[in-house]
Amino acid sequence: MATVATANNSASMEASQEIKRRSASNLAPAFLALDKPRRLAMSALYAFCREVDDVADEEMSPLETRRAELEDWRQDVRRACEGGSPEKIVIQELQPVIEKYALKFEHFDELILGVETDVEQDRYETFEDLDQYCYRVASVVGLLSIEIFGYRNDKCQEYAVHLGKALQLTNILRDVGNDAERGRIYLPQKAMEKFGVDPRSLLAFKYSTAFHNLAGDIAVRALGHYQKAAELLPPEDRRSMIAAECMGAVYWRLLRVMEQSKFRVVDPAPTRISKPRKLVIFLTVWLRTILGSQRPNYGRD
Repeated sequence: MATVATANNSASMEASQEIKRRSASNLAPAFLALDKPRRLAMSALYAFCREVDDVADEEMSPLETRRAELEDWRQDVRRACEGGSPEKIVIQELQPVIEKYALKFEHFDELILGVETDVEQDRYETFEDLDQYCYRVASVVGLLSIEIFGYRNDKCQEYAVHLGKALQLTNILRDVGNDAERGRIYLPQKAMEKFGVDPRSLLAFKYSTAFHNLAGDIAVRALGHYQKAAELLPPEDRRSMIAAECMGAVYWRLLRVMEQSKFRVVDPAPTRISKPRKLVIFLTVWLRTILGSQRPNYGRD
């Protein structure tokens, strides 16, 4: 009976689709390049990531409650990965995806470890600490996603790791003000000391030359990951990675827009790319892919 129920859930993906619609993901059009089974699979994966992330973001909820909820998600996705009967509807819908694409529990576990970091701390000491966080909350999502997209060359795994870190560093820069509004600072404390950035200035939404210099340093680190990802993407897998390439191209443009504004991102309202501009970016990536162009979609102008 559990198997039949799960199969029915996978056919409709109602809960996952509703979560995706409710979240109004700006990157949803990127998945239009996928066939329907992969598009539904990505909806299920996205819904899982969204639900787990929402647990950490529920700051009105007691710390112990959020810890317990995340452990519930960990154990339920473990059941799904081990062929058991998960309890949560989102994971019931995800289970056929896990089985079809051989998604690994270790990646889901790493993701939850990253989300648990958000529950436990609001500061990072070094770039090494931040790099591990970026791997857990972004690179492993990429590693899960490429299994759904399908690939032939194992270099795609390294590609996913670097692209994930590039996207997350871009996201961290974009959300400096929004995070500060919640008392969070993802910029490493050692780096802030090096560049002379007072954490209190960020919490007070005060822009400074010192912050501009620090943001520029982080942007250079992100650039390195974008360039490495572009270098690692195997030519034979460019078509299957089109959705990932669309994401990379949008976030690369976002990084360039922030750079052009001299990283004035300490305001709680984040920098955004307009929907028409995103559509142009998506169409450009699709056209390059269809025509067989090897031109990188990000990492250079």
